[in-house]
Amino acid sequence: MATSAHTVLDVDSGGGAATAAAGPPVPYLLSFTDLSYSVRKGGGGVLSARILNILDRLLLLSRGRTVYAGTPAGLKPFFSEFGDPIPDNENPAEFALDTIRELEHQPDGAAPLADFNVKWQSMHAALPAADSKDSKRCTMPLELAITESVSRGKLVAGSGSGTASSTSVPTFANPLSVEVWVLMKRSFTNTGRMPELFVMRLGTIMVTGFILATIFWRLDDTPKGVQERLGFFAMAMSTMFYVCADALPVFVQERHIYLRETAHNAYRRLSYVFANAVVAFPPLVFLSLAFAVTTFFAVGLAGGGGSFLFFVLIILASFWAGSGFVTFLSAVVPHVMLGYTVVVAILAYFLLFSGFFINRDRIPSYWIWFHYLSLVKYPYQAVLQNEFRDATRCFSRGVEMFDGTPIGAMSRAVKLKVLDAISKTLGTNMTANTCVTTGADVLAQQAVTDIGKWKCLLVTVAWGFFFRALFYVVLLVGSKNKRR
Repeated sequence: MATSAHTVLDVDSGGGAATAAAGPPVPYLLSFTDLSYSVRKGGGGVLSARILNILDRLLLLSRGRTVYAGTPAGLKPFFSEFGDPIPDNENPAEFALDTIRELEHQPDGAAPLADFNVKWQSMHAALPAADSKDSKRCTMPLELAITESVSRGKLVAGSGSGTASSTSVPTFANPLSVEVWVLMKRSFTNTGRMPELFVMRLGTIMVTGFILATIFWRLDDTPKGVQERLGFFAMAMSTMFYVCADALPVFVQERHIYLRETAHNAYRRLSYVFANAVVAFPPLVFLSLAFAVTTFFAVGLAGGGGSFLFFVLIILASFWAGSGFVTFLSAVVPHVMLGYTVVVAILAYFLLFSGFFINRDRIPSYWIWFHYLSLVKYPYQAVLQNEFRDATRCFSRGVEMFDGTPIGAMSRAVKLKVLDAISKTLGTNMTANTCVTTGADVLAQQAVTDIGKWKCLLVTVAWGFFFRALFYVVLLVGSKNKRR
């Protein structure tokens, strides 16, 4: 505060306010040279002698009228000429504010003091510069800066040649790139101070991956193996979204900070959204790699390195979409517990309509729209196509086709006789080693052939950007706050 440049200091005191400009430049928050600072305490303002000594100009307002405009040192001669001298051991600013409050309780209010200020200003038309450095700064006259700032709904510092053009009072002190960079550094610093949060997320993913890997250990290419793969993929993809729920409290808890800073035009809302997205992404990469390494090879998924890379990408895309979805909800829902309830419920609906519990071709037509809105549908369909895309890979041979039917409980000899009877009926030669179901057949049975795996990946990524765009819109529409 002692070294901030072109500072506008506002001390609210009921109907009165004190405003001033001060000191040599130093970066503050977003390297701003314009800072607005408000002190409110029990309806009264306190402007300490220490703060008063670093200010070069002061403006006192009452009911919208100027009752004093000048240097802090000019308070004593001003009130002395007004007929209410300031005692030697009294804080001039506090005395002035107390005097204004007392006058406001009179029938005429502070009008006599405001009228006297007009006469006093005419007698002291120009304020001498404190030194040559101040004269070089050449700031806009304080009262003019305040007038123009209030017209914009904000109190900001004046700069320029002293004209009243709207271009002389900038809306934001820094460009978008600087705001994003500083917000990113602040967020990374805060994250670095709490490494246990990331460790807990990583631990959750690793434990979940370990449990899934040990349950679905080395799945075979049989009809039961197909069903177990479907269960693994549904559980894995939905887990990605549920884990993202930990992002919900972030904005809910710092909402008051965001509102205070944007109310003073500290940065653009778009800068906050960009910084939030960039800071959230790197941890998702580590979480995706950790889950993929833990499960892909242990479960026995097919396809080699190419399939593993796609598996990592679709997990990362799921994390990205889930993070964007939860971030958007955090701007809509005001309370953390309510937000968790909404997130869990909506993600359950997404899983229900993903195509795992009921195939797309079995969903009623009046609910099919929700199937395509489901965030889980696209990563689930992508990993199925990644696993079963090989049309030459067999998942059911000969008598295995009877698994899950009443014939499946009979002896192998009986199954072979039934298989022979089917062969004669169909006019084909079906043996115990004849492939009955391939990977392409599995995809057709699950009705997951409407969109390719790479398009599913792109759609999942697009969902993430879409929800962050909605997050920006909510901030833009729902946070049009002004100082009071």
